[in-house]
Amino acid sequence: MRILHLLNHTKRLNGHVHAAVDLACAQVQLGHSVAIASGGGDFDALLTSKGVESKFLNHDRRPSALPGALTSLRQLERQWRPDVIHAHMMTSAVLAWPICKIARIPLVTTVHNEFQKSSILMGLGTRVIAVSDAVQQSMEKRGVPKTKLRVVLNGTIGSARFEGKDRSPQRLDGPSILFVGGLHPRKGLPDLFKAFDIVSGQNQAARLYVVGDGPHRAEYAHLVSTLNCSTAVTFFGALDEPFPFLMGADIFVLPSHADPAPLVLSEAREAGCAVIATKVDGIPQLLEYGKAGILVATRDPDALARAICSLLQSPHALQEWRDKSQYNIDHLTIARVARDTLEIYADASRQVRGRSEMRANPNQA
Repeated sequence: MRILHLLNHTKRLNGHVHAAVDLACAQVQLGHSVAIASGGGDFDALLTSKGVESKFLNHDRRPSALPGALTSLRQLERQWRPDVIHAHMMTSAVLAWPICKIARIPLVTTVHNEFQKSSILMGLGTRVIAVSDAVQQSMEKRGVPKTKLRVVLNGTIGSARFEGKDRSPQRLDGPSILFVGGLHPRKGLPDLFKAFDIVSGQNQAARLYVVGDGPHRAEYAHLVSTLNCSTAVTFFGALDEPFPFLMGADIFVLPSHADPAPLVLSEAREAGCAVIATKVDGIPQLLEYGKAGILVATRDPDALARAICSLLQSPHALQEWRDKSQYNIDHLTIARVARDTLEIYADASRQVRGRSEMRANPNQA
């Protein structure tokens, strides 16, 4: 199969980019011809080394830029002749929809950021991939037909992005509690800081490490400076390779207010962390509904603090939840994600072929 992925760019530290890069590389490994058309970025060299072709496509959202992008995509479709186009963001879906209609090829879209209002445009796809059951339910409520929707739960184990990287554990003082992610309000960092202030009062040796960056970093650093635990919190900023920190941490905490299917949970489980996360969106599914991690209510620092303290106070409980993180871990492989996605391509292709045959032979309908 010839598969053309559309992305706005291939820069690091963007979850939808990581997911698309992982998928494209895995599809090549399965014997398919794969290209990514995007504005380019950090992963282009990796993609080339894995046999994924990189094509330039401007994803500028300005209305004046769209006609040129449509023309470029139409030319690329004619030259490269994909069997399916897979769009990963709203602009990609809008550009691909008329091209796929003209060429009579399936358009598959993936809803990575369901919390964005514009994600409803991903419903333009012949098939619409939701990255968790929660996202599927949300998109259905927003008007995307159930017949279009399919779930492919995110996974990262076996990612080409990690090949050849030093995965030795980062030494962390502790007991160590780690957060990895963007410093955005939906990630719930203030709840974690308030919870850790409680934890630190009961266990002065505990340390909190924050890996990631974002527009609210200065605000969060100021908030921490006002708390009694301030000297026990370290901001590391954004890191290209956070996995060694996951390997070195005792507990991984994700206090999100909204999170469709965060890749970092797959990585934290692979690293063997005890995991505590909020019961919201796709998080419970990624934690096997509590079998692979502790689930707490969102926006509840007291509940978060109790969960953390329950592990810090009992080495047995901490090791038990480390072990539980490995429950059904094979379901989080990128190979499984690739296989599930290829099945959806085949399903979408059958639908498009059926429609074409009906147009060609209307009397047989």
